[in-house]
Amino acid sequence: MQIDFRTITEPDNFVTVPEGLYLCRIAEVRPGVARDGSERWSLRLVVDEGDHAGHTAAWDSLTWSEKGVYRVKRALEAFGFDVSGEACVEPGDLEGIQVRARLVHTTWEDPETGRRQERMTVPFLGYESAEGHASNGESASSSNGAERGTMAVSDDSPF
Repeated sequence: MQIDFRTITEPDNFVTVPEGLYLCRIAEVRPGVARDGSERWSLRLVVDEGDHAGHTAAWDSLTWSEKGVYRVKRALEAFGFDVSGEACVEPGDLEGIQVRARLVHTTWEDPETGRRQERMTVPFLGYESAEGHASNGESASSSNGAERGTMAVSDDSPF
Protein backbone atom coordinates (compact mmCIF):
# COMPACT_ATOMS: atom_id res chain seq x y z
CA MET A 1 0.00 0.00 0.00
CA GLN A 2 1.44 3.36 -1.02
CA ILE A 3 0.15 6.49 0.70
CA ASP A 4 1.34 10.09 0.96
CA PHE A 5 0.82 11.03 4.61
CA ARG A 6 1.38 14.71 3.78
CA THR A 7 -2.13 14.72 2.33
CA ILE A 8 -3.72 13.33 5.51
CA THR A 9 -5.06 16.04 7.79
CA GLU A 10 -5.67 15.48 11.46
CA PRO A 11 -9.22 16.16 12.56
CA ASP A 12 -9.84 19.34 14.45
CA ASN A 13 -10.93 18.04 17.84
CA PHE A 14 -13.35 20.16 19.86
CA VAL A 15 -14.42 17.39 22.24
CA THR A 16 -13.96 18.55 25.85
CA VAL A 17 -16.34 16.19 27.67
CA PRO A 18 -17.34 12.53 27.22
CA GLU A 19 -20.76 11.58 25.85
CA GLY A 20 -23.58 11.74 28.37
CA LEU A 21 -26.34 13.79 29.94
CA TYR A 22 -25.08 17.02 31.53
CA LEU A 23 -26.53 19.93 33.45
CA CYS A 24 -25.51 22.82 31.22
CA ARG A 25 -25.95 26.56 31.20
CA ILE A 26 -26.57 28.47 27.99
CA ALA A 27 -23.57 30.77 28.22
CA GLU A 28 -23.94 32.56 24.90
CA VAL A 29 -26.45 32.91 22.07
CA ARG A 30 -25.29 34.13 18.65
CA PRO A 31 -28.03 35.05 16.19
CA GLY A 32 -27.29 34.24 12.57
CA VAL A 33 -28.75 32.96 9.33
CA ALA A 34 -29.01 29.31 8.24
CA ARG A 35 -28.19 28.12 4.72
CA ASP A 36 -31.90 28.23 3.80
CA GLY A 37 -32.15 31.88 4.93
CA SER A 38 -33.98 31.10 8.19
CA GLU A 39 -32.99 32.75 11.44
CA ARG A 40 -30.62 30.57 13.46
CA TRP A 41 -29.49 30.94 17.07
CA SER A 42 -26.20 29.26 17.97
CA LEU A 43 -26.04 28.28 21.64
CA ARG A 44 -22.82 27.72 23.60
CA LEU A 45 -23.48 25.14 26.30
CA VAL A 46 -21.20 25.08 29.36
CA VAL A 47 -21.23 22.22 31.86
CA ASP A 48 -22.50 23.49 35.24
CA GLU A 49 -21.64 20.60 37.61
CA GLY A 50 -19.28 17.69 38.14
CA ASP A 51 -15.76 17.02 36.95
CA HIS A 52 -16.28 18.94 33.71
CA ALA A 53 -17.86 22.06 35.23
CA GLY A 54 -16.85 25.18 33.34
CA HIS A 55 -15.98 23.34 30.10
CA THR A 56 -17.73 24.27 26.89
CA ALA A 57 -19.71 21.10 26.23
CA ALA A 58 -20.99 21.91 22.74
CA TRP A 59 -22.31 24.50 20.35
CA ASP A 60 -25.85 23.79 19.22
CA SER A 61 -28.22 25.64 16.90
CA LEU A 62 -31.91 26.37 16.94
CA THR A 63 -33.14 27.03 13.41
CA TRP A 64 -36.40 28.95 13.04
CA SER A 65 -37.36 27.33 9.73
CA GLU A 66 -40.60 25.53 8.95
CA LYS A 67 -38.84 22.19 9.52
CA GLY A 68 -36.80 23.37 12.51
CA VAL A 69 -39.56 25.01 14.57
CA TYR A 70 -40.65 21.68 16.14
CA ARG A 71 -37.17 21.27 17.64
CA VAL A 72 -37.23 24.92 18.71
CA LYS A 73 -40.52 24.30 20.52
CA ARG A 74 -39.19 21.22 22.34
CA ALA A 75 -35.95 22.99 23.25
CA LEU A 76 -37.75 26.09 24.58
CA GLU A 77 -40.04 23.81 26.61
CA ALA A 78 -36.98 22.13 28.16
CA PHE A 79 -35.53 25.59 28.83
CA GLY A 80 -38.59 26.39 30.95
CA PHE A 81 -40.66 28.46 28.50
CA ASP A 82 -44.41 28.08 28.23
CA VAL A 83 -44.94 26.79 24.70
CA SER A 84 -48.70 26.30 24.94
CA GLY A 85 -49.41 29.44 22.92
CA GLU A 86 -47.91 32.38 21.12
CA ALA A 87 -44.32 33.25 21.97
CA CYS A 88 -42.10 36.28 21.87
CA VAL A 89 -38.54 35.17 22.58
CA GLU A 90 -35.28 37.01 21.98
CA PRO A 91 -31.81 35.41 21.87
CA GLY A 92 -30.76 37.09 25.12
CA ASP A 93 -33.72 35.48 26.92
CA LEU A 94 -31.92 32.13 26.69
CA GLU A 95 -28.59 33.21 28.20
CA GLY A 96 -28.03 31.87 31.71
CA ILE A 97 -30.74 29.19 31.49
CA GLN A 98 -29.85 25.76 32.84
CA VAL A 99 -30.92 22.66 30.92
CA ARG A 100 -29.96 19.01 30.74
CA ALA A 101 -28.34 18.29 27.39
CA ARG A 102 -27.59 14.86 25.98
CA LEU A 103 -24.25 15.10 24.21
CA VAL A 104 -23.06 12.69 21.53
CA HIS A 105 -19.73 12.58 19.71
CA THR A 106 -19.85 13.34 15.99
CA THR A 107 -17.28 13.69 13.23
CA TRP A 108 -18.08 16.13 10.46
CA GLU A 109 -16.20 16.57 7.20
CA ASP A 110 -16.36 19.87 5.34
CA PRO A 111 -17.33 18.96 1.75
CA GLU A 112 -15.32 21.85 0.30
CA THR A 113 -12.05 21.41 2.19
CA GLY A 114 -12.22 17.76 3.24
CA ARG A 115 -11.18 18.85 6.72
CA ARG A 116 -12.66 16.77 9.55
CA GLN A 117 -13.90 18.12 12.87
CA GLU A 118 -14.77 16.14 15.97
CA ARG A 119 -17.26 17.71 18.33
CA MET A 120 -20.10 17.05 20.70
CA THR A 121 -23.64 17.64 19.45
CA VAL A 122 -27.11 17.67 20.96
CA PRO A 123 -29.48 15.26 19.14
CA PHE A 124 -32.80 16.44 17.72
CA LEU A 125 -34.70 15.91 21.01
CA GLY A 126 -31.64 15.98 23.25
CA TYR A 127 -32.76 18.61 25.76
CA GLU A 128 -34.53 17.93 29.07
CA SER A 129 -35.68 20.22 31.83
CA ALA A 130 -33.03 20.88 34.48
CA GLU A 131 -35.65 20.14 37.13
CA GLY A 132 -35.45 16.82 38.96
CA HIS A 133 -33.16 14.80 36.68
CA ALA A 134 -29.72 13.42 37.42
CA SER A 135 -26.84 13.90 35.00
CA ASN A 136 -24.00 11.41 34.68
CA GLY A 137 -24.94 9.85 38.01
CA GLU A 138 -25.04 13.11 39.93
CA SER A 139 -28.05 14.49 41.76
CA ALA A 140 -30.01 17.37 40.33
CA SER A 141 -29.77 20.28 42.67
CA SER A 142 -30.02 23.24 40.33
CA SER A 143 -33.09 25.04 39.10
CA ASN A 144 -34.04 27.31 36.26
CA GLY A 145 -35.76 29.51 38.82
CA ALA A 146 -39.09 31.06 38.00
CA GLU A 147 -40.95 29.81 34.96
CA ARG A 148 -39.83 31.72 31.90
CA GLY A 149 -41.68 33.35 29.09
CA THR A 150 -45.28 33.98 30.13
CA MET A 151 -47.03 34.20 26.78
CA ALA A 152 -50.48 34.91 25.48
CA VAL A 153 -52.26 31.83 24.17
CA SER A 154 -53.34 31.87 20.53
CA ASP A 155 -54.91 29.13 18.42
CA ASP A 156 -52.99 30.24 15.31
CA SER A 157 -49.56 29.73 16.88
CA PRO A 158 -46.97 27.99 14.67
CA PHE A 159 -46.14 25.78 17.67
